[in-house]
Amino acid sequence: MRNFLAADGSALDRGILVFFPSPQSFTGEDVLELQGHGGPVVMQMLLARCIELGARVAEPGEFSRRAFLNDKLDLVQAEAVADLIAAETAAAARSAVRSMSGDFSREVHSLVERLVDLRMRVEAALDFPEEEIDGMRDGEVAQRLGVLDADLGALLDRARAGSMLRSGLHLVLAGLPNVGKSSLLNRLAGEERAIVTEVPGTTRDVLRETIQVEGIPMHVIDTAGLRQTEDPVERIGVARAWREIERADVILQMIDARSGETAGDREIASSLPTGVERILVENKCDLAGTGGERNERDGLVSLRLSAVTGEGIGLLHDELLRVAGWRGHGEDVVLARERHLEALAIAKEKSALAIRRIGAIELCAEELRLAQEALSRITGEFSADDLLGEIFSRFCIGK
Repeated sequence: MRNFLAADGSALDRGILVFFPSPQSFTGEDVLELQGHGGPVVMQMLLARCIELGARVAEPGEFSRRAFLNDKLDLVQAEAVADLIAAETAAAARSAVRSMSGDFSREVHSLVERLVDLRMRVEAALDFPEEEIDGMRDGEVAQRLGVLDADLGALLDRARAGSMLRSGLHLVLAGLPNVGKSSLLNRLAGEERAIVTEVPGTTRDVLRETIQVEGIPMHVIDTAGLRQTEDPVERIGVARAWREIERADVILQMIDARSGETAGDREIASSLPTGVERILVENKCDLAGTGGERNERDGLVSLRLSAVTGEGIGLLHDELLRVAGWRGHGEDVVLARERHLEALAIAKEKSALAIRRIGAIELCAEELRLAQEALSRITGEFSADDLLGEIFSRFCIGK
């Protein structure tokens, strides 16, 4: 235990100093850690004193960036640090820990090594056409390339599932007033989050709640009933509802099961953005005297349920998991970011092209090179400085 002293020699706090010599520290550099009592005022005083003595405040992600630059972590592992801190579910946290331990990186490196071996054989055949290159004549290279392509596809599927585990699905509840949007929000949240009355137009603003379905975060957004109104406050709520609808991953268009789809419901459906998954939710099946069920017609899924009794809610959960592309991957998902998905998709595309161009050896070699380059971007072996700056700027301060 040591006293932490102010400039005049008075004690600011009493705590522990821990020295981590290089290269054993997290960053690979000499690190001194001060452990005080942690109150915000005391911490600010200690921080100010350190700055007086020549230190500076760390930039966002600086420790992880230094660890990456000092070869203590690759880029995937560094990103996993931020993902672990930001994890919203236990499944996401476990996946981040696996990535931080290097599981994802090892899979990528294994694929890169296989690509390098295939490139070596293909380019040797290109450089020495008169020689008998092992594997080129008997089709072994084509066979191994087919297996590699399948493995890339499997990893991409797991990464897509992990991306959903990381970012979640944004669901917007939309429909006419008084069809039960707020009741469904409360049912999904498991508590009374929204005011529910028989008076149409009760919801005037956007309400948000995050739930978990099989470990997938679902960001549920309740909106004002969509209708023409002279009430200025309600008009603002309707405008905000349409803004949320434009940003949705999935739109749950709710209707009253007692009346079925009305002209007003069809008008709303025609105004919804194209290219966004829409599920028709027929609520109040208990009042309509029917049970929960799933139907599909012309590619549109409709679910009959009751937000009040909970009947049919399991069907909604299953449908949301289907839309999310979740197949119960469990512990083998990869907590991927958008850039990981893009790189894997490019590598998969290039490997498929290499298979098709195996007879044109120059083109096959180029596709294999591009596939390797795309994969190497994931771990940071080929990364521009501006990309690194963008990645680490999103970390919390210091980490």
